[in-house]
Amino acid sequence: MERTDTTTEQKLIKMLMQVNKLGWHQHSVAGCKPSEIRVLFCIRKFKNQQTGEIKVSEISKRLYVTSPTITQLLKGLEVQGLIERRVDTVDRRSIGIVLTKKGENVAQQAMDMLVASMHGLVDYLGEEQSNQLIELLSRVFYYFHEQASMSETPWKDDKEG
Repeated sequence: MERTDTTTEQKLIKMLMQVNKLGWHQHSVAGCKPSEIRVLFCIRKFKNQQTGEIKVSEISKRLYVTSPTITQLLKGLEVQGLIERRVDTVDRRSIGIVLTKKGENVAQQAMDMLVASMHGLVDYLGEEQSNQLIELLSRVFYYFHEQASMSETPWKDDKEG
């Protein structure tokens, strides 16, 4: 006999898992994995305006992952010629990360694909429902962010990249 008394909490879990499984954001661009694309986006958005650099620790903080995880991702991006490391002349332990021209192009290509995907969603939902979704997802983010900051959560996985 099928259970029809599913709780609101169970429905939320099911829908969030289904959206996550869709992989709408998991496309490879120019041979880069989604985790590498997130790093490129982070470098592009949060780089120092004067130097064009961002520190590894800042990337780690912005993406909510450990520095060793970011370091591994950066190694792959460097091999692909998408980023360069710059050693600070004052503090030799401090490394600045910059996008190469190729890295900038890949980040732009990935952003164009993401915007096109979201454009399709806005067309499907309409402007009003899209804005409602934005508001609800923002509230979801802030709720879980608040919860995580109050205590260490069992679902937080610093090893994800």
